[in-house]
Amino acid sequence: MPQLDIQISVEEGDWPSEETLQTLAERVLGTAATYLHKVAGQPFPEVAPELSLVFTDDASIREINAEWRSQEKPTNVLSFPAFPLQPGGKPGPMLGDIIIARETVEREAVELEKSFDDHLTHLMVHGFLHLFGYDHMNNAEAETMEGLETRILANLGLSDPYAGQDPID
Repeated sequence: MPQLDIQISVEEGDWPSEETLQTLAERVLGTAATYLHKVAGQPFPEVAPELSLVFTDDASIREINAEWRSQEKPTNVLSFPAFPLQPGGKPGPMLGDIIIARETVEREAVELEKSFDDHLTHLMVHGFLHLFGYDHMNNAEAETMEGLETRILANLGLSDPYAGQDPID
């Protein structure tokens, strides 16, 4: 089973404790890493690659989204790979950063009629896949990425978050 060095930081917002988030992240991202390695053939370095999970609020992620993506609005999750990586490529010692906004996650969970934890789990997996070079900019990429998300979430006991939707919608 591939190992990960997960660094947690709660910067803004009404999040659970860092210990609670660390436990969740280890379970969720550990399952995702194991799936990618064992089923999708993803190579992992011998030393556990590091990634950071930053938990913040809508105001903070809106600023980051404006600066890096030229979108003046909050979003649920942003991923910043440390190095460019193609899907299936071997990552280096640093995977990158995943930033998640509390209010957007809460709002979307209510709209989707899902628990906050289930939606947060999905967004962690989504952000994690971006660090490995997966994207959803076109239908083919979206089908691949969403297929991986769905299977990883199934391994975590969660239903298909895309059921009944077209990819990239």
